[in-house]
Amino acid sequence: MSARPDAVAAAAAVESAAAESADPCCAAPLPVLGRDVTVPLVTGGEVTYAALDYAASAPALQRVWDDVAAYAPYYGSVHRGAGYLSQLSTDLFENSRVTVAEFLDCRADDQVVFTRSTTDSLNLLAAVIPADCEVFVFETEHHASLLPWGTPHAPGRRGSDARVTYLTAPRTPQQAVETLERALADRDPHGPALVCVTGASNVTGELWPVRELAAAAHAHGARIVLDAAQLAPHHPVSVQDLDVDWIAFSGHKLYAPFGSGVLAGRADWLQDSEPYLAGGGASRKVARRADGGVDVEWHTTAARHEAGSPNVIGVYSIASACKALTEAGFEGLVARERHLIATVREGLAEVPEVKVLSLFGDDSPRVGVISFVVDGWNSSHFAAALSAEYGIGVRDGLFCAHPLVRTLLGSDPQDPGECGAPEAAPGERSLNAIRVSFGAGTPDEHVERFVGAVKALVRDGAQWKYRTEDGRCVPDRG
Repeated sequence: MSARPDAVAAAAAVESAAAESADPCCAAPLPVLGRDVTVPLVTGGEVTYAALDYAASAPALQRVWDDVAAYAPYYGSVHRGAGYLSQLSTDLFENSRVTVAEFLDCRADDQVVFTRSTTDSLNLLAAVIPADCEVFVFETEHHASLLPWGTPHAPGRRGSDARVTYLTAPRTPQQAVETLERALADRDPHGPALVCVTGASNVTGELWPVRELAAAAHAHGARIVLDAAQLAPHHPVSVQDLDVDWIAFSGHKLYAPFGSGVLAGRADWLQDSEPYLAGGGASRKVARRADGGVDVEWHTTAARHEAGSPNVIGVYSIASACKALTEAGFEGLVARERHLIATVREGLAEVPEVKVLSLFGDDSPRVGVISFVVDGWNSSHFAAALSAEYGIGVRDGLFCAHPLVRTLLGSDPQDPGECGAPEAAPGERSLNAIRVSFGAGTPDEHVERFVGAVKALVRDGAQWKYRTEDGRCVPDRG
């Protein structure tokens, strides 16, 4: 059911009002929530929080928050509702689908399916691939794109019987393409195949040769899905230019909270499979049979895989973020991020004890994600000190990419320090790293403070004692 013309006009009015009330698109950094939040320091006093964990969850853009706040009073049920607010919400939901398709430069016949996250999107695709599909995935992937394929714990799913080939970590972009080409050349050319690859590493930030990998996949009769969770917030992403079959990404990486994600791309496998979830919204018609059973006619549109009441707030926030980034202009955002990357890398290069992790080498293009270890420090201890003594939020551990981080760290020992990492058994040296990540909302001061804090911690040591509590390194306040 389409929305009435007056509902369409009201939807446009909501968006217009939000845009007028929001901060105008201006010079980066883009305004984000939390930019003025202060946090206490264990050494006394407070400081403005430096959020440098964008790769896990980026702060919400102020524009996104304002758009959602403007819409919230008009919130209603999506699809099939007769009321005005229901029609308005339906219109916003479906317009968001159009906005995302434009943001990704989708093909005319592509479908945009709304999910909970990148993980959910890739599990959805794993559930609809042909049962005899061969899947090729590099060991360097985030667990979201490493684990869904051929999972034995999902009986009945078409993809649960998929044959999976895990490809070893390449050391150059060209080696990645050559590795994939060799693997695809050895497969049965008559069966379906799927390649899964990241656009930008969530560990090193390095950009992968997606266009070349897509060309290799298609040359061998395979399809390709792009995990764009770390790419879409930093660079323009075009389905057509990259020539990928599907793209998956998450709202919470794209400055849009509320737990929504996207799977966009070819419709055929999506239409030919059973719904990802069975329930209302996915079904067009349900009728009892004479034998007591139930006959179901499923939708052939994206609704087929969107059963249940949709997360209209989450979906609308993604669309708002897509518009905000597009209006701000990726050219300027990318240029400024390169400046921040250079500031961090040049600062870390001045500390001999710091080792930055990389697959492709120092000159490889990357987004604002940098992981490193510090000689003489356990990474969990170092990250805890950055937070407690400098008000800087980073991440430590293996970043849901265990095979990749272990490959990058190899057997390099780390001193246990005062705290061990959650992955370290008692008496063992831990194997984990520190990750700093930033983006469109990061002020220069945050990365400058981070570089200064790293130098001070390495030079002078921590000012406080720390201990392990519930698997985490925390200040010892006893």
